[in-house]
Parts: sequence; structure tokens; C-alpha cells
Amino acid sequence: MTQYDVIVIGAGAGGGVVAAVLAEAGKRVLLLERGRAQSFDELGRDHLRNHRLSQHGHSTGPELDGNPRVFVDPAGQERVLQPHEDGYQNNAAAVGGGTRVFGAQAWRFLPQDFQMATTYGVPADSSLADWPIGYDDLAPYYERAEWELGVAGDEGNRAIWPRSRPYPLPPMSPGRQGVVLRQGLASLGWDTRAVPLLINTEGYNNRAACIRCQHCVGFACPTDAKNGTHNTVIPRALATGRCELVTEAMVTLIDTDSAGCVSGVSYVDREGHHHQLQAAAVVCAAGAIETARLLLNSASRMHPRGLGNQHDQVGRHLQGHYYAGAAGLRAEPVFDGQGPGVSTATCEFNHGNREVIGGGMLADDFIVLPIILWKRMLPPDLPRWGQANKTFMRENYRRFLQVMGPVHEIPSPEARVTVDTSVQDRWGLPVARLSGTTHPETVRTAAFMVERAQDWLEASGVTRVWSRKPGLYLSAGQHQAGTCRMGADPRTSVVDTCGRVHGHDNLYVADASVHVTNGGFNPVLTILALAYRTAEQIAHSG
Repeated sequence: MTQYDVIVIGAGAGGGVVAAVLAEAGKRVLLLERGRAQSFDELGRDHLRNHRLSQHGHSTGPELDGNPRVFVDPAGQERVLQPHEDGYQNNAAAVGGGTRVFGAQAWRFLPQDFQMATTYGVPADSSLADWPIGYDDLAPYYERAEWELGVAGDEGNRAIWPRSRPYPLPPMSPGRQGVVLRQGLASLGWDTRAVPLLINTEGYNNRAACIRCQHCVGFACPTDAKNGTHNTVIPRALATGRCELVTEAMVTLIDTDSAGCVSGVSYVDREGHHHQLQAAAVVCAAGAIETARLLLNSASRMHPRGLGNQHDQVGRHLQGHYYAGAAGLRAEPVFDGQGPGVSTATCEFNHGNREVIGGGMLADDFIVLPIILWKRMLPPDLPRWGQANKTFMRENYRRFLQVMGPVHEIPSPEARVTVDTSVQDRWGLPVARLSGTTHPETVRTAAFMVERAQDWLEASGVTRVWSRKPGLYLSAGQHQAGTCRMGADPRTSVVDTCGRVHGHDNLYVADASVHVTNGGFNPVLTILALAYRTAEQIAHSG
């Protein structure tokens, strides 16, 4: 058997950081990724097949065949879904993970985001809790992520996010839609912020600046100006000569010895060959759904309910982000073709709102492809087919304006990932089964934020506004989190404050699984920061 100091499962945001920190600290690291390392040309720019709209397939991974999940809707009806189907709750499977094709919004969580239970109380039937760490614990790691990967941001953010260094890059300048929306915010007297982005607004780390193309979120970057782990920390890890990256490697089991201690992993390679490798430590960074699934599937005689699951906590508290927003039309065009599109946000309503718990950030959108506007954003009274639909698209695409953002989700213990032994993937493993719904308090908060989005659009000169009424549905549509939550008490959490699984000295989690709450912001910078913190702990543990 091959011996490694650390085996990292998943080469996404968290796994990429962990591999780099440990390899540079002198550890021998194996980084396993079930997806592939893909070039820009391989990923392509297909409007119908991409990670923003996968109805007809996508090129990022996971493979469309052999990777089903079981989805339980709010009525209790079960469906087996494939990766291209709506409701799949699908993250990209590739070197870089979601950072290969993300929109790159790089928000820190606010200090209040770590103390939601103390601030608001715990709603009935929820599992809302405070984090066992606070903003000050993560601040140095937020800064490290911003500088080592490269974040473009506005120094005005210092007012609500205490920080010791400026952003390394200036903010993205607004396009036409951003200018119009900033005028609307000014007229309302609301907080106005430039959206921080993991995008080079000028040359940085020997890579070019953004060329403002129209294909950002859901696509790879043509100039390599979007800063994910695939083009920052993973190359650094490999350059040490101490990190080995194996792609198209499906981890089937975290192995344990006769005493129940973690000893390594088993995986299947691209040719179907099985490997069993030993390691002093194992880090799960496969994402909130797949990490929970792997821990549950790693049941043994000593751990009959799965690893870290002695108190039935693995897979519970599944959350993501309920997106609230509104759309509408202006008399004059606002589309100018200047990507990435998103540039302007307000944090006026993240906290301190009467009669709702939390709140969220609202921002303008990335450039919306015509097919996505047609599929998801049309006015509710417009026919889906026929001449009226064609006329609307032809006359109004350039006049369309949308603002939206993630709201604080109130976690529920019944929103969860389990494994379904009756449905197997291509490797014969029980698949993830997703069940439960958003908490009713989340829906109330989302409804409040929809009204604020409407107010913003109307103040920005939009004459016709529409929105979707919030309701209950399965959590974790985007930004899945919470299934291996962090905490001091093993009875109510899965990992400790350093990401180590309770009851195991050498098993860690370094992805959004550990989030106690998921903030009112895109969570990638928090994933990166926590991964730096966990990797530092592993490096110092010997």
C-alpha cells in the first residue's frame, strides 16, 4: 500500500487550498478528484449545455450517466434524478470544483452571521445555532484567501467588515445596469456596495485581466482571469513535487482499521481499477452532499451508522440559499454587453429587519443568456410559446433588469442527506437521498427580500416589475452547506472548531458541510478561509 501524510478528497475550493497549504508545509499529499482537469476549449460556450443551464447536459461534470440522486419533494413524492435535471442540486465535478465555472462573488460573512441564534432566538422546529467561532477567528484567513487567490473589491467594505489590509485588486467598474441601479440606491438612501469578485480587474499573479465577456457564471474564463483553485493554489501544490493529483478517481470508502480508526481511502480509477491507500490523515472536501454521502457510506462494524454519525448528525441541517429577487423592464435599454454583469449590491437588509430573521444581500445579475431569461425569468402572464412570446423576447431582452440575492436560511434537522440503498451509482454505491424543506421562517424572510428587490427596481426606473412568490421547497438548490456542521458538542455537530470529525484524530472536513449557518452571501470565500484554517491545524499537528 502507498503511504501518504494526507489524502484530500475533492479538488474544489476547500480541497485545493488544503492540498496547497499541506504540500508547502512539507507533507506528502494525494489529491483525488472524481472529475477531470478541463481546458477552456473542452468546457466550451454552449448556451444550451453549461453549468448555469444543464437541462440538455453540461460539460463540467459529473457525468450525465451513472450519477443519479433521489429527490423527495415537499409532498413526499420520490424521484430519481440525473445530473442534467432540475432539482438535482448539482455542483461541478472538475479540478477546481465549482470555482471552475462560478460567478466568483467573494463576500466575507458579517460578524452577526456567526451569531444568528443569539441575535434572533431559535425558531420552533429549527436547528438554528451560533457558530463556535466568530468573525475575528476567520478574519486572517479571509485576508489570506483574498490575497493568495486574488479578490477585486472596494475599500468602502471596511466599514462593515473589519480588515487589516485592503483588497489586492480594484473593484469591477459598473456597466449600464450597474449605473442605473446605483442611481436607484442613491434615491432610496440605501447602502451601496461594489460586489467583491475573485476576478482579475487588472493583471495579477501572472494572469491577465478580465475582458468583460458575456459568458461568466456557468462558464470557464477565456483569459484565465477568474480565480479558482484550479489556476491558483492547486498549481502551487503540484509545483512542490509533494502533491499528486489523480483525476477521474471515485472514492468509494474511507477505510478504518480493526479499532475503528481512519487508515486511508479506497477509490476506483478511470479504467475501473480499485485502489486502497493508507494515509496519516484524510480530508473530505467533496461538497456538502457528497461528503455526507461518503461518510454515511463508510459504515463499518465499529461505525455502523457511518463515520462521525454516532449521534445521527451527518447529513442533517442541509441548507443552501433561497434566492429572493424581482425582475422588470425599463423604457430604455440597460444591456450593454459588458460582463460579467454583476457589480452593484446593497447590504441594507442583511440584519436588523423587523419581524423577520436575518435578511440577505441583493445585487444585480450576471449577464442573462436569452435562453435562461426565457426559461426562468419571463413575466408570469406571458405565454411560453407563440408569437407573443417571440415578440416579447425580441423587444425586451435589452430592457430586462433583475436584482436578487441569497437570504439567510434557517436550518432544519429534517432537511437532510441520507443514502438510498435501493438506488446505486455506476460504482455500485448507494446514492444521496435529499429530503426536507426550507423552514417557514426562511420563506417569510425571502418574501420580505422580494419586496425590497421590487422597491429597488422601481426606484431605478423599472416600469413593470414581477417576481416569484416564495414557498416551501427542498433546501440547497445553490450553495449547499451544513451537513457536517461545526460545534463543540458531538451530540449536535459533526466536526470541532478546526474541522476535525468528533471521535477521530485524523479525519477532517474542509468544505461548506461544516457551516452552521450559510450567511446572507455567496459562501465561497468562507469555504476558502475555513480550509486555510483547517489545513493550518493539520500542518501543525505533526
